[in-house]
Amino acid sequence: MKVIFLQDVPNVAQAGDVKEVADGYGRNFLIPRKLATLATPQVTSQAETRAQKMEARLSAELKELASQLEGKEVSLKARAGAKDRLYGSITSADIAAELNNTTGLDIDKRKIELDEPIRQLGSYEIAIRLGRDIVPKISVTVTEEEAAKAEEKAPKKAKKAAKKVKRAAKKEEKPPKEKKKAPKAEKKTPKKEKKAPKAEEKT
Repeated sequence: MKVIFLQDVPNVAQAGDVKEVADGYGRNFLIPRKLATLATPQVTSQAETRAQKMEARLSAELKELASQLEGKEVSLKARAGAKDRLYGSITSADIAAELNNTTGLDIDKRKIELDEPIRQLGSYEIAIRLGRDIVPKISVTVTEEEAAKAEEKAPKKAKKAAKKVKRAAKKEEKPPKEKKKAPKAEKKTPKKEKKAPKAEEKT
């Protein structure tokens, strides 16, 4: 039987779709629950008119959204290492979140056409496919976090300080070596004292 769906049914159809379904499924499930109705010529005509109006309204809304997005500049900061390579990556979800923060526009991350995550500092032109022929483009610039630069300098200073401490410690360790020689000289004197009694016995 042919029915027109009045509501979205997951993995089956969306509201306004006209589809052939099994008689039992239509009569016992879809129609009683008001998820669909029989596709009579009159109902079908009404559904088509309604669908065209909805499509026109949706298209107008998407074009308005596209005009707001076109040419927008989005700046993201990330930690980077040698050759401006990021520690991690910038994903379509990151771009969607930043768009929402800066413009207040809620963009589905799946509509952002990013072939692979961004892993390098720089500027990128990213397309957002809102509809079949509605594809505004935005500019995404990825710069290095200032905190990351400071963190890189800190370990270098710490290493230099550690080297100075080691050198100072080595200098302090040298004097004790001279003190060890003194006890050796003291041990020699008792030997002379022992010889003295032998001379007395001969007399």
